[in-house]
Amino acid sequence: MAFKIGYRTLKTAVGAGVAIAIAQALQLEFYSAAAIIAILCTSITRRSSLKASGSRIVACLIGMTVSGLFFQLLGYYPWTLTAILLVFIPLSVMARVKEGIVTSSVIILHLYTIQTLSVEIIVNELLLIVIGVGVALLMNVYMPNIDRELRHYHQEIEDHFKTILRELATYLRHGESDWDGKEIPETVQLLQEGKNVAFRNIQNHILRYEDQYYYYFKMREKQFEILERVMPFVSKITYSVPQGETLADFLSELSGAVSPANRVPYFQEKLRAIKQSFQETDLPATREEFEVRSALLYIMYEMEQYLYIKDRLWNKADKKKL
Repeated sequence: MAFKIGYRTLKTAVGAGVAIAIAQALQLEFYSAAAIIAILCTSITRRSSLKASGSRIVACLIGMTVSGLFFQLLGYYPWTLTAILLVFIPLSVMARVKEGIVTSSVIILHLYTIQTLSVEIIVNELLLIVIGVGVALLMNVYMPNIDRELRHYHQEIEDHFKTILRELATYLRHGESDWDGKEIPETVQLLQEGKNVAFRNIQNHILRYEDQYYYYFKMREKQFEILERVMPFVSKITYSVPQGETLADFLSELSGAVSPANRVPYFQEKLRAIKQSFQETDLPATREEFEVRSALLYIMYEMEQYLYIKDRLWNKADKKKL
């Protein structure tokens, strides 16, 4: 594996150095703790960093209060430390700030090491917390732009959808295909990775809780589930009927129109016309033809759902173009 320094590693290292430099310049006791707090609070997204920072501040205040009370009443003994943790940890969990347990434990151990409690000591510990958290938040102001990565997943998914729809059309026409189907597992992976990146993009915006790319990947995920349901029915069609050619033409045209553009009404109308022509056709003459046409009707039903999903989620995303 190649040696690589990522942006988060760089921010963490710089933040730790800056935090310890500030604490040392202020001549704080246990100044190295500021670096530890900065490292713990530097996260992969702005929102998670802000949440972690808030949790650690609250947890530290709880820890200082509990430890100060116990040390004054019971003295500075190892068993006192045990009693403090037995009370402090459940309180932190109840307050939903369990992320700050480790950081607060460091502060508690400072008080145990000094074995005294004064205003100066409290101010010292509070300054360590403020410096560590503040530097971490400052480091997390910068987050790399991931629009290029999102566009990559968007384009790859569309290319895979085009291939899948085109191969389904080929099979309907000829009853066979030399397609190896590798796009199926690849699409599953692309959709999952794309959603993860889109969710990370949401977490990097403090006030925004929705993202057009996330809607897009969710839409394609639901559509892909439909394509997976359709495939077994397409593979069973080995008997050629005119209706199969018509549906193959529809899928072929649909494959060429896979894009963010909302052409759903056009394809919905076209699908309705195909269904109408099916209804006007004479009844099947053989059992084999009946089974083929039944499978084709099921495929048409699923493609109606395929189009409906895009239309519904397109409106949900306020019709924003990607």
